[in-house]
Amino acid sequence: MPPAPRRRNTAPPREEVLAAAMATIAERGLDGLTMAGLGREVGMSSGHLLYYFRTKDELLLQTLEWSEGRLGAQRRTLLSGRVTVRERLDAYIDLYLPDGHRDPHWTLWLEVWNRSQNADDDARARQAAIEGAWHRDLVALLAEGASRGEFRTVDAERFATRLRALLDGFSVHVAVGIPGTGRFQVLDQVREFIDDSLTAPERPVLP
Repeated sequence: MPPAPRRRNTAPPREEVLAAAMATIAERGLDGLTMAGLGREVGMSSGHLLYYFRTKDELLLQTLEWSEGRLGAQRRTLLSGRVTVRERLDAYIDLYLPDGHRDPHWTLWLEVWNRSQNADDDARARQAAIEGAWHRDLVALLAEGASRGEFRTVDAERFATRLRALLDGFSVHVAVGIPGTGRFQVLDQVREFIDDSLTAPERPVLP
């Protein structure tokens, strides 16, 4: 039996709208995401969407939060695995970086960052909350690696800040398609940096 048609002006579940927004970004990029087009995808008018989301900025931020919620669940699963800390750190980095040019999640992040110049305090706090979750998990990994003797002892907070800055910079290059910075080249460079910074034997200080 075919599903019953949605009654006129009945809002679909919020997750359906956000999933449709992400699917549109993946298929047609941000330029292809309009309130009118998204409304047609989910059976709502653009006015009805604006009633729920108020602005396109809010729609984009909620879509990012929804996507990050799914990534957060993957990250928690990866980080709870019974493998070495280094293997979990490699899994964290693999999840952090874009899949490739025009990765929809990173395309969305770049747009939210761009719009955040004019964002209000609430929007900035929500972005900070997303980034904070990644940061805390990385700090915990670094501290655990040092406590188990897998990593050199470092200031975990400072090192995590620097490593995430490196990952963000490389991620932008991968997402926008800068030549010579494809995903696999970037993974090699980041892992080499980890080897040099955390796992290579410290050189003795010469007198």
